[in-house]
Amino acid sequence: MSMASMDPERPNIVFILSDDQGAWATGYSGNDEISTPNLDGLAASGMRFENFFCSSPVCSPARATLLTGRIPSQHGIHDWISRGNHRETNGTQETGELIEYLKGQAGYTDILAAAGYRCGISGKWHLGDSHHPQKGLTYWQVHATGAGKYYNAPMIRDGEIYRETNYVTDVITDNGIAFLEQQVSDPRPFCLNLHYTAPHAPWQREHHPKALFDKYHRECPFESVPEGLAPPEWTRHLSIPVKDAGQRREYLSGYYAAVEAMDSNIGRVLHWLDTHGLRDNTLVFFTSDNGMNMGHHGVFGKGNATFPLNMFEESVKVPFIASRPGHIPAGQCDRGLYSQYDFLPTLLASVGIKCPDREHLPGMSFAGALRGESRETAEAVVVFDEYGPVRMIRTTRWKYVHRTPYGHHELFDLENDPGESDNLAGDDGYNSVRKEMRARLTEWFARYTDPLRDGTKEAVTGSGQVNLCGPGALGAESFSKGRITHLLSS
Repeated sequence: MSMASMDPERPNIVFILSDDQGAWATGYSGNDEISTPNLDGLAASGMRFENFFCSSPVCSPARATLLTGRIPSQHGIHDWISRGNHRETNGTQETGELIEYLKGQAGYTDILAAAGYRCGISGKWHLGDSHHPQKGLTYWQVHATGAGKYYNAPMIRDGEIYRETNYVTDVITDNGIAFLEQQVSDPRPFCLNLHYTAPHAPWQREHHPKALFDKYHRECPFESVPEGLAPPEWTRHLSIPVKDAGQRREYLSGYYAAVEAMDSNIGRVLHWLDTHGLRDNTLVFFTSDNGMNMGHHGVFGKGNATFPLNMFEESVKVPFIASRPGHIPAGQCDRGLYSQYDFLPTLLASVGIKCPDREHLPGMSFAGALRGESRETAEAVVVFDEYGPVRMIRTTRWKYVHRTPYGHHELFDLENDPGESDNLAGDDGYNSVRKEMRARLTEWFARYTDPLRDGTKEAVTGSGQVNLCGPGALGAESFSKGRITHLLSS
C-alpha cells in the first residue's frame, strides 16, 4: 500500500481540468454521440453539478480565478495570455519576455503547500512565465504556450522548451502519473493538477489519433450539436468561421476525438489511484476552464467566438464533478448555481484548511453540498461572469448581459427561452426585470472589483492580453487597440 497520505482529514487531491469543453460534451450529460466512459463513471461515483459556470468564457482569466478565488477584475487577467508565456532561442539569440501575471497573489496551491501538501502540475499553465515553477508547485511539467498542435507540442522541461513528438494528451498523463509515482513513498498528502489542452483546437485529422478521428468522421451524425444556425445579428466578427459542411464535420470529429482521448487518459489516472489503494482518500475534481459552442448559436468558439464578446450558456457553463468514494454521496446531481470563484473556498474547506483573505473573495464554499448537506444561503442562487467590458448576471430564471462600450445588451428568460433566442432587453414590458438585474450586477462588481484591475476599463476584444494591467502596468495597452479598430469597422 502507498505511503501517500491516508489521513482522512487531509486527503490527497487530483484536480483534472480540460480546455474548452462545454457542459454538453460528456456522455453523462445526455450526449450519446461522444464516448466518455471514465467521466461517466467518475460522475456515478460522486456528485455532478448541472449548473456550474466559469468566471470568464476564455482560458487564462478562468484558470486564474480557479487558482486564486478572485474574479478577473481582482486578479487582472482579462483575456487569454498571448505574450509573456515563453521565450525562444534562435542560435545565440533569445527572444520573448517572461511575465508572471499573478505575482504576489496567493493560489490554492500556495496555501496547500504551506499546509504540508506536495503540489505538482502537468499540462496547461497559461498564466505567464511557463519556464519557472510558481504558486507552491514543486513538480512542474507544463505546456509552453497553452494550446496548439497535439503532436510536436512545445513543452517545458528543466526550464527550457522542447518539442514533444508524442500525442500531448498522453504525455500530460504520463507526466502526471510520474508525479504520483514519486508520492508512493512520501507520507505527505499530494495535490496533482492535471490540466489538459484537450479538446482545444486544432481539430483537423492530422492532430489526433487516426482511429478515433476516423470513427467520428465516418460514423457520427453529430445530431448532438446544432447545424445551420445563423450567428446573432449583432455579430461583427467570427473567430472560427466554418465555410461548409465538410469543415464542420472535420472540426466536430477532431473535437469529439480529443474528448474521448482525454477521457481514456483520465481512466489511466483513476486506475493508478485504485491500484495503489488511494482512491477513497483522494478528492478528485473535474471541470473545464470555459465552455464551448460547436455550432450552437451559429458559431464555433467560446466567449471570443464573436465580437462583441458573448455570454451564451454554451460559453459560460462547464462540467463539474467531485468524487471521493465513502465521503461524497455517489450518483448525485446538484442543480444549484455555482461558479469557479466558489472552487478555492470549497477545496480548502474540504481538506480542513482555513481560507485566508476570506472577506475579499466573492466565492462561497459548497463543501457542505459535497457532504450531502443543503445550501445555507439564498445569495448563492446568482452567478456572475465577465469578459473585459462584458458582464453577466444569471439567476435560475433570468440572464442579463451588459456590454460596455460596444452596446447590445441582452435579457433572456431562460425558463421559457433556454436557447436564448428572444432578447427582452428592449421590451418595455420587462423594464423592471432589466433594471433590477442591472442594479444587482453593478452592486456586486462594485463590491469586489479592484479599481486598478477593472475589466470595463480595459480594451479587451478576445484577441489576447500582452501585458499586466493594474499597478505598474500599461493599462489599456495590455490589449491591442489596432484590433479593436479593425473589429469595430468590420
